[in-house]
Amino acid sequence: MRYLFLFLLISSCSYDQNVKEADLIISSNKVILMTGNEQAEPLSIAVKNNKIIWIGSHKRARNIQGKHIDFGNQAILPGFIDAHGHASYLAFATQVANIASPPVGSINNIKELQAELKKFIKDSSLKPGEWIMGLGYDDSLLAEKRHPTKDELDEVSTDHPIYLIHVSAHLGAANSLGLSLANISSETQDPPGGKIRRYENSSEPNGVFEETAAYPLQQLAMSAYKDPIGSVEKAMKIYARNGITTAQDGASSPETIVLMKAADSQGMINLDVISYPIGQNGLDKSLDSINFGNYEGRIKIGGIKLILDGSPQGKTAYLTEPYYKPPHSESKSYKGYPLMPQSEVSKWVKKYAHLNIPIMAHANGDAAADMLIKAVQNAGITSDHRTIMIHAQTVREDQLDQMKELKIIPSYFSTHTFYWGDWHRDSVFGEERAKRISPTMSTLKRDMPFTIHNDAPVVPPDMMRLLWSTTNRITRMGKVLGVEQKIPTYDALKAMTVHAAFQHFEDDIKGTIEVGKLADLVVLSKNPLDEPIESLKDLKVVATFSHGKEIFRLTD
Repeated sequence: MRYLFLFLLISSCSYDQNVKEADLIISSNKVILMTGNEQAEPLSIAVKNNKIIWIGSHKRARNIQGKHIDFGNQAILPGFIDAHGHASYLAFATQVANIASPPVGSINNIKELQAELKKFIKDSSLKPGEWIMGLGYDDSLLAEKRHPTKDELDEVSTDHPIYLIHVSAHLGAANSLGLSLANISSETQDPPGGKIRRYENSSEPNGVFEETAAYPLQQLAMSAYKDPIGSVEKAMKIYARNGITTAQDGASSPETIVLMKAADSQGMINLDVISYPIGQNGLDKSLDSINFGNYEGRIKIGGIKLILDGSPQGKTAYLTEPYYKPPHSESKSYKGYPLMPQSEVSKWVKKYAHLNIPIMAHANGDAAADMLIKAVQNAGITSDHRTIMIHAQTVREDQLDQMKELKIIPSYFSTHTFYWGDWHRDSVFGEERAKRISPTMSTLKRDMPFTIHNDAPVVPPDMMRLLWSTTNRITRMGKVLGVEQKIPTYDALKAMTVHAAFQHFEDDIKGTIEVGKLADLVVLSKNPLDEPIESLKDLKVVATFSHGKEIFRLTD
């Protein structure tokens, strides 16, 4: 029966049995088409003019003229699609100090953070007055279990303004000179949707900022960005070596869109990048000038991004029930907060939906999820809108039922189970809520499309760790967080390919290996469907092909 299936498969895939030449013919004994058959098969794939023109047997492939590459028992899959991340931010991250904790960085306490920043000043030959930026500090993993204060950053330097971005990208910390340049003092009021943290029983800022309160400092610090075009090229190489053939820039500014287009015009982008500009900051005034849904070179504006709340690991996500352990100076009833009121969310969703502009909404907490659900209900959408709820970390079972009815697609940040699973269990949510973060099995049982992502550079765009996290749900401490939410390997791969293409309205050209689709392919060291789930993170990306061109090859 299996060989009959294979014969029918090859017959249906090969629309021209007389293909005589191609630009490239790729072969493997382990091709996973992702078209529904949960098996790897021996197949050859012929590519011409960026697309797959033929799929068939190795024997027939030998008759096709062109460059042949045989990957033997290494597995070929559709190229991985970044369901949510920040390409321009990943580019920026290549130029700043890495102050993350293991395994991304090496920082375990505030003294090590200070030492790393001093080293960065020396290695970068920064002149007095130039900004120092660091990315990825994580209070949940620092020995002190808190954010660095302005006094501790003043110990690093008083000659350089310093701004550090929290691993969640929703908080930050600055030294005294940084605060002074941003005109932030004890007289400065908290902005809507943000907080300036202050010393206990004082109005004096302690250097830590939440959400919108961090924007002025971040904008000032990022003015020191020295080689933006070169950093984009570095980011593309990072994506390619992780098997990603479509990246996302989810929360673009007008400046970063210009940057990405400039890099593309100089030939520095060799994979597709889908941009989602932030839609709640005056974008509506320039909608007529934006070409939504069409590639210009390798860049496409896919829709808009709305940001409804903050970060669970930073304890700014908007919840319906209080945090297990409240953050700095907050009461036991603290539930986080929204970044805009329900009336604003409903206004923007209705406006963009009626213009047929796809919407991607950041909603980490279940109270923020309620806001998006209500907005979609009120908008009365009748079109194929594919609204995406980004992160959806704490969505409840009743909310999943509503989301299915409203056709809202959740995109889960499922590597949270590893990076912050212990923190969520012991400090953020408590045991019961923590084991339901990123409820992939609950979603799978409802036969709903869903995607998974790394939110790079919040964590690296490591698709093998993403696959492993989604199927194992193992924390840093080696504990399984929510065994009932594990899903099989094939379904996790589907979330990284088939559903990710659907989410981006690209299921007609990407997500599966089929004749007529773009030749976006990834080669893995082994067949993931044959590997124990515990070993999935050890798989290697051997090669990546975008539009039929090899953009990465493992040389080690």
